[in-house]
Amino acid sequence: MSNSDYYQTLEVSKTASADEIKKAYRRLSRKYHPDMNPDDKQAEAKFKEIQQAFDVVGDEEKRKQYDQFGEAFNRRGPQGQPHSWTGGQSAGFDFNDLFGGQVDLGDLFGGAFGGGGGGGRAGGRSRPPAPGRDLEIEVTIPFQLAVNGGEYPLSLQHAGKTEKIMVKIPPGVDAGSRIRLAGQGEPSPTGGPAGDLHLKLQVTPHPYFRREGNNLLLDVPLAVSEALLGASIEVPTLSEGVVTLKIPPGTSSGAKLRLKGKGCLDRKTKERGDQLVIVKIAVPRDLPPESRELVEQLAEKLKQDPRRDLWK
Repeated sequence: MSNSDYYQTLEVSKTASADEIKKAYRRLSRKYHPDMNPDDKQAEAKFKEIQQAFDVVGDEEKRKQYDQFGEAFNRRGPQGQPHSWTGGQSAGFDFNDLFGGQVDLGDLFGGAFGGGGGGGRAGGRSRPPAPGRDLEIEVTIPFQLAVNGGEYPLSLQHAGKTEKIMVKIPPGVDAGSRIRLAGQGEPSPTGGPAGDLHLKLQVTPHPYFRREGNNLLLDVPLAVSEALLGASIEVPTLSEGVVTLKIPPGTSSGAKLRLKGKGCLDRKTKERGDQLVIVKIAVPRDLPPESRELVEQLAEKLKQDPRRDLWK
């Protein structure tokens, strides 16, 4: 070879720095590596030339001898002997030197060794196929199902077919809660596991109940006589059906009566909140004359002034 052949092989100038030579060597070694070019004799021959060139000009002492003696350098004994490549292995060739540290050729060359699922032949390790993408959809569930939990039917599309599944809704979920369905997301394009499906829950309003944290609120109308004299009334709950609530005498409109433990389940503490019954006194619009007289007599006897201290 002439004095410039090794530099031409590495596609650098004769005045190139050691760092420039090493970068060129790495780039060309990747390009012509036999594992990247199976059954390509020209690429294998080119790879040998690159190894020979770098073995010389990549070594400071050998490069000085090559620059001084040129073609005669190859006849100067063991120091000038080039590398040989046989069967995919290199005598004296170190991938750690080429790529800096421990190298997994499967990671280096990506999917070149068997698509997305097959690992690289070098190193004996295979890369697992990539999983499918996760998906997220919004699902609106009934108020009572969110409070008590249960199963909710959901239709999914898989490969053009509709599949119906029953989703388990834990008790105590609220708007914005999420449920993960493993393996119900997008299929993997490389034969790996499917992604997951994330359900973002929305909750329909209830005609009577509303929620504040883990407490349930229910407005309950009372007759004037029930509020004045007290009573035992039946009220609905979402956890136990209808229960009896005792109204103390003299209960005012807006009072909150507590049914302990009949609210929503706290998903962290596993304890239920309370149900708060908010009293709404129902006043009749039209009083018969005899009833009006009785109310007037009552007002005269009670002499009640509920606003007496309100504006002071």
